[in-house]
Amino acid sequence: MMLIITAVLFTAGLGALLALIIGATARAFAVETDSRIETVTEMLPGVNCGGCGYAGCADFAKAIVEGRTLPVQCPVSTSVHTARIAEYLGITAGEKEKVIAVVRCGGSCAVTVRSPYNGVSDCRSAVLVAGGAKGCDFGCVGFASCARACPFDAIEMRDGLAVVHPELCIGCGKCVDTCPKNLIVLTPAAVDVHVYCNSPEKGAVKTKVCKTACIACRKCVKAADNETQMTVNGFLVADNYSNPPISDLVEKAKCPTKALRLASKHAAGAYEGVSK
Repeated sequence: MMLIITAVLFTAGLGALLALIIGATARAFAVETDSRIETVTEMLPGVNCGGCGYAGCADFAKAIVEGRTLPVQCPVSTSVHTARIAEYLGITAGEKEKVIAVVRCGGSCAVTVRSPYNGVSDCRSAVLVAGGAKGCDFGCVGFASCARACPFDAIEMRDGLAVVHPELCIGCGKCVDTCPKNLIVLTPAAVDVHVYCNSPEKGAVKTKVCKTACIACRKCVKAADNETQMTVNGFLVADNYSNPPISDLVEKAKCPTKALRLASKHAAGAYEGVSK
């Protein structure tokens, strides 16, 4: 009996000693945290989209408190949210131009040449294995990898084509990183005119596989208010987003293939099934 009591007392004593050692070690190596980080984290939307450039909302909040970024860098927060954070920390909210994603392709299944495909329904996998099921090597693969990556359901798959809804997109950039064809770009939200084509090939080659390809006829370049609004790179024309064209360019240019489109009408399906 005495042996049992001794063992119990020894165990209890050893436990107490270890507890003291652990407590002292924890205090000695404790890292002090700023309570403001938790408060700012709670003020953020909490979607952890990564659009701010940080790992998540908590990491972004830490960067704000430490003065490494500004509240406005969160693409999801409204002006009310950023103003609250700025007021709480006694800093300026900052300014940032809103951007949205644009898929530079108008090649739906209705206007593109199709080829047999029986494989994984993932854009990156399809490109690595067989290139997908469309004739254009530079267009949308159509297997919705970008739509699945979007945390805000801003991308709709419509007849094998990824279509961004500007009113839902917050410009987080996840779709940009996902697309294996580098089709998706972040553009100023105020710009409604875009060239929905990414192929650098000659017009005659492009139109054999896609009826809505840019043939570099330069009608949009000539119809623009000034020569710097549209840029010509070989056989492909694109917007100059530092000096973007205004919405009436689409009507003035009368693009023969409808590669030049209004993003608002493109999202609404106004160009579905268009041809030359």
